[in-house]
Amino acid sequence: MLCLLNHTRPEWVDIAAADINSLLIDHAHCEKKAATNALSMIKLYPQHENIVREMLTIMKEEWDHFEQVYSRILIQGAHLTKDRGNEYAKRLSDHIRKDEPQRMLDLLLVDALIEARSCERFSLLAACPSIPAELRSFYKELFASEASHYTTFTELARAHFPSDIVKHRLHELAKIEASIVDTLGNLPTMHG
Repeated sequence: MLCLLNHTRPEWVDIAAADINSLLIDHAHCEKKAATNALSMIKLYPQHENIVREMLTIMKEEWDHFEQVYSRILIQGAHLTKDRGNEYAKRLSDHIRKDEPQRMLDLLLVDALIEARSCERFSLLAACPSIPAELRSFYKELFASEASHYTTFTELARAHFPSDIVKHRLHELAKIEASIVDTLGNLPTMHG
């Protein structure tokens, strides 16, 4: 799917469905961080009009998703808890190069990979019969949005770097992402 080099293990969706409140809480934190990340990209690269424009759109959409997930948490009778972090994103971010312009390329491509993995997970949740129908519909809707974010990040990378460099670096990072997914346990989290 998209640029991913492996699939989520099949048992993940059953684990997530069995603890839907934990999944929703983690999902809310992911949406919040995605909105914050878009704001961070504006702060880092204000001179790039296309990045600012696209990040404004993504920031609004991700914040809207956060609000929607938060509402679903409350409907479930649960409460948002403290963010315990995202091991997947942390480990992937460790591979972002520090020097510019490589840093900008890596930030865009790591964001693309995170969106791609979210898309894959949303498609699994949307098809899971043990998840309530309204949540399956919700995840089906989010799938399309996250797929467009993946496209935005990869197109921004190609707008600022030669296509062959983007393709090569995306493949390098996708191999790292696949190994991270293979080593994480099956937790009821969006990337666990």
